[in-house]
Amino acid sequence: QVQLVESGGGLVQAGGSLRLSCAASGSILSLNAMGWYRQTPGKQRELVASLTRGGSTNYVDSVKGRFTISRDNAKNTVYLQMNSLKPEDTAVYYCNAEVVVTSTSSVYHYWGQGTQVTVSS
Repeated sequence: QVQLVESGGGLVQAGGSLRLSCAASGSILSLNAMGWYRQTPGKQRELVASLTRGGSTNYVDSVKGRFTISRDNAKNTVYLQMNSLKPEDTAVYYCNAEVVVTSTSSVYHYWGQGTQVTVSS
């Protein structure tokens, strides 16, 4: 059993910053890629940023230069630093992790419960 717990969402004015955290716990042998997705009502969930264990990053064009993804492998935690926030960044943000579980060494994808980010104009 693996759990992803997100924190750091909230309400912020346009131009402000927030930092999201996602801590993974449970039967984890190792974490491969970790990432952040977001979803608004009526739309598909979209990838915002991802980060491999080796440090390669990928960002959706709309957040490049404003958001930074990072991870602390010792803490099994991934972060998303969001600067210069815009109203269009308003969404529920979800953490995703590719986990190698201890029992079978199989690879599974897990999701966090989501955290609301609201940016007011």
